[in-house]
Amino acid sequence: MKEKDISKYIAFILRHKPEEINIVLDEHGWADVHDLVEGINNKVPFNMKLLEHIVEADEKQRYSFNENKTLIRANQGHSVPVDVELKEFVPPDILYHGTGEKYVPSIDVMGLIPKSRLYVHLSDNIETAIKVGKRHGKPVVYMVDCKKMYALGYHFYKSTNGVWLTKSVPNQFLMEKTIEDYNGKYKT
Repeated sequence: MKEKDISKYIAFILRHKPEEINIVLDEHGWADVHDLVEGINNKVPFNMKLLEHIVEADEKQRYSFNENKTLIRANQGHSVPVDVELKEFVPPDILYHGTGEKYVPSIDVMGLIPKSRLYVHLSDNIETAIKVGKRHGKPVVYMVDCKKMYALGYHFYKSTNGVWLTKSVPNQFLMEKTIEDYNGKYKT
């Protein structure tokens, strides 16, 4: 298994299926590092040094250790019910949500919902949203009117790796969508 695949496997374990390797997440999403290393090592060669490298090198900063590196958790993206102790923030006026074109009809009716996750993920720049959208086919980027949402009492959180999170985005707060065309430019 390549390092990138192991990193994805760690995300899968810490966000969705800790029972896959017989570990338990506490109420805040923390897992015992020794148990995680041992559980993964039972499937593929793995050790603490490789885990530290994956956490440090991860460009999306998906994981956090506690101070003495005895516990680890995913920073966001969970489908299992945990409280990762997100701090509430006043959002920028506009945030972005990247998705695939195939989801547009559903979003236009239902707005943005977390589906199997605990929160809707938003970014503060269109480039990140386009990257996310490309994972789902032809990318579509929704502009979210966070200024209006916040004024009406919606809550926004920012994970330690900079991802903006909220429980849902009703479609009245979705502004014009932007689709990347074949030349890499944006259409509105």
